[in-house]
Amino acid sequence: MVYITRIERFNAAHKLWVEDWTEEQNAAVFGKCSNKNWHGHNYTLHVTVKGRPDPVTGFIIDVKKLSTIIKEHVVDHLDHSNLNLDVPFIPKGMQPTTENLVLVIWERLAEALKPYPCQLHAVKLWETETIYAEYYGE
Repeated sequence: MVYITRIERFNAAHKLWVEDWTEEQNAAVFGKCSNKNWHGHNYTLHVTVKGRPDPVTGFIIDVKKLSTIIKEHVVDHLDHSNLNLDVPFIPKGMQPTTENLVLVIWERLAEALKPYPCQLHAVKLWETETIYAEYYGE
Protein backbone atom coordinates (compact mmCIF):
# COMPACT_ATOMS: atom_id res chain seq x y z
CA MET A 1 0.00 0.00 0.00
CA VAL A 2 1.24 3.50 -0.85
CA TYR A 3 0.27 6.60 1.12
CA ILE A 4 0.24 10.16 -0.15
CA THR A 5 -0.58 13.30 1.81
CA ARG A 6 -1.96 16.62 0.63
CA ILE A 7 -1.60 19.66 2.91
CA GLU A 8 -4.09 22.53 2.88
CA ARG A 9 -4.45 25.55 5.16
CA PHE A 10 -7.31 27.64 6.49
CA ASN A 11 -7.96 30.30 9.10
CA ALA A 12 -10.96 30.21 11.40
CA ALA A 13 -12.30 31.56 14.69
CA HIS A 14 -14.01 29.69 17.47
CA LYS A 15 -14.86 29.74 21.14
CA LEU A 16 -14.97 26.81 23.53
CA TRP A 17 -17.92 27.35 25.81
CA VAL A 18 -20.57 25.36 27.67
CA GLU A 19 -23.80 27.36 27.91
CA ASP A 20 -24.87 25.70 31.16
CA TRP A 21 -21.67 26.78 32.91
CA THR A 22 -20.75 30.08 34.46
CA GLU A 23 -18.11 32.30 32.91
CA GLU A 24 -15.77 31.21 35.71
CA GLN A 25 -16.36 27.50 35.04
CA ASN A 26 -15.73 27.99 31.31
CA ALA A 27 -12.55 29.95 32.02
CA ALA A 28 -11.35 27.27 34.43
CA VAL A 29 -11.78 24.50 31.84
CA PHE A 30 -11.12 26.27 28.54
CA GLY A 31 -8.85 29.15 29.57
CA LYS A 32 -8.27 31.74 26.84
CA CYS A 33 -10.25 29.56 24.43
CA SER A 34 -13.43 30.66 26.23
CA ASN A 35 -12.89 34.33 25.30
CA LYS A 36 -16.35 35.82 24.78
CA ASN A 37 -15.03 37.69 21.72
CA TRP A 38 -13.74 34.48 20.07
CA HIS A 39 -10.18 33.74 18.99
CA GLY A 40 -8.63 32.36 15.83
CA HIS A 41 -6.12 29.87 14.51
CA ASN A 42 -4.15 29.31 11.35
CA TYR A 43 -4.93 25.62 10.82
CA THR A 44 -2.89 23.19 8.73
CA LEU A 45 -4.77 20.17 7.43
CA HIS A 46 -2.98 16.98 6.33
CA VAL A 47 -5.10 14.51 4.37
CA THR A 48 -3.52 11.12 3.66
CA VAL A 49 -5.00 8.64 1.22
CA LYS A 50 -3.80 5.13 0.46
CA GLY A 51 -3.98 2.80 -2.48
CA ARG A 52 -2.04 1.20 -5.30
CA PRO A 53 -0.56 3.44 -7.98
CA ASP A 54 -2.31 3.28 -11.34
CA PRO A 55 -0.06 1.32 -13.74
CA VAL A 56 -0.31 4.05 -16.40
CA THR A 57 -0.29 7.34 -14.44
CA GLY A 58 1.54 6.15 -11.34
CA PHE A 59 -1.03 8.03 -9.23
CA ILE A 60 -3.12 6.77 -6.34
CA ILE A 61 -5.18 9.87 -7.06
CA ASP A 62 -4.21 12.99 -8.94
CA VAL A 63 -3.11 15.25 -6.07
CA LYS A 64 -4.54 18.29 -7.86
CA LYS A 65 -7.92 16.54 -7.82
CA LEU A 66 -7.41 15.63 -4.15
CA SER A 67 -6.70 19.29 -3.42
CA THR A 68 -9.92 20.30 -5.20
CA ILE A 69 -11.93 17.74 -3.21
CA ILE A 70 -10.46 18.95 0.09
CA LYS A 71 -11.14 22.58 -0.78
CA GLU A 72 -14.70 22.01 -2.04
CA HIS A 73 -15.81 19.77 0.80
CA VAL A 74 -13.86 21.20 3.73
CA VAL A 75 -11.58 24.22 3.37
CA ASP A 76 -13.98 26.48 1.46
CA HIS A 77 -16.50 26.00 4.29
CA LEU A 78 -14.06 26.48 7.17
CA ASP A 79 -11.73 29.20 5.89
CA HIS A 80 -12.38 32.61 7.45
CA SER A 81 -15.43 31.28 9.28
CA ASN A 82 -16.64 31.18 12.84
CA LEU A 83 -16.63 27.47 13.58
CA ASN A 84 -19.34 27.87 16.23
CA LEU A 85 -21.76 29.70 13.95
CA ASP A 86 -20.99 29.49 10.25
CA VAL A 87 -20.35 25.87 9.28
CA PRO A 88 -23.47 23.77 8.60
CA PHE A 89 -21.69 20.41 8.90
CA ILE A 90 -20.45 21.16 12.44
CA PRO A 91 -23.37 20.09 14.63
CA LYS A 92 -24.91 22.79 16.82
CA GLY A 93 -23.60 22.47 20.34
CA MET A 94 -20.48 20.53 19.34
CA GLN A 95 -17.34 22.06 20.77
CA PRO A 96 -15.21 23.01 17.73
CA THR A 97 -12.07 21.49 19.22
CA THR A 98 -9.34 20.13 17.01
CA GLU A 99 -10.37 16.65 18.14
CA ASN A 100 -13.97 17.13 17.00
CA LEU A 101 -12.96 18.88 13.79
CA VAL A 102 -10.92 15.90 12.55
CA LEU A 103 -14.02 13.73 13.00
CA VAL A 104 -16.32 15.95 10.93
CA ILE A 105 -13.61 16.53 8.31
CA TRP A 106 -13.13 12.75 8.04
CA GLU A 107 -16.86 12.23 7.45
CA ARG A 108 -16.92 14.83 4.68
CA LEU A 109 -13.83 13.53 2.90
CA ALA A 110 -14.61 9.82 3.25
CA GLU A 111 -17.91 10.43 1.46
CA ALA A 112 -16.36 12.67 -1.22
CA LEU A 113 -13.62 10.12 -1.99
CA LYS A 114 -15.96 7.15 -2.50
CA PRO A 115 -15.91 7.39 -6.33
CA TYR A 116 -12.09 7.35 -6.43
CA PRO A 117 -9.72 4.36 -6.40
CA CYS A 118 -8.12 5.34 -3.09
CA GLN A 119 -9.12 5.23 0.55
CA LEU A 120 -8.91 7.92 3.16
CA HIS A 121 -6.21 6.85 5.60
CA ALA A 122 -5.72 9.78 7.99
CA VAL A 123 -6.79 13.31 8.74
CA LYS A 124 -4.38 15.37 10.80
CA LEU A 125 -5.26 18.92 11.84
CA TRP A 126 -2.67 21.25 13.31
CA GLU A 127 -4.25 24.00 15.43
CA THR A 128 -0.95 25.52 16.54
CA GLU A 129 2.71 24.62 16.16
CA THR A 130 2.42 22.48 19.27
CA ILE A 131 -1.10 20.99 19.07
CA TYR A 132 -2.64 18.68 16.51
CA ALA A 133 -5.21 15.91 16.39
CA GLU A 134 -5.30 12.99 13.99
CA TYR A 135 -7.93 10.44 13.08
CA TYR A 136 -7.74 7.16 11.20
CA GLY A 137 -11.44 6.38 10.90
CA GLU A 138 -11.50 4.09 13.89
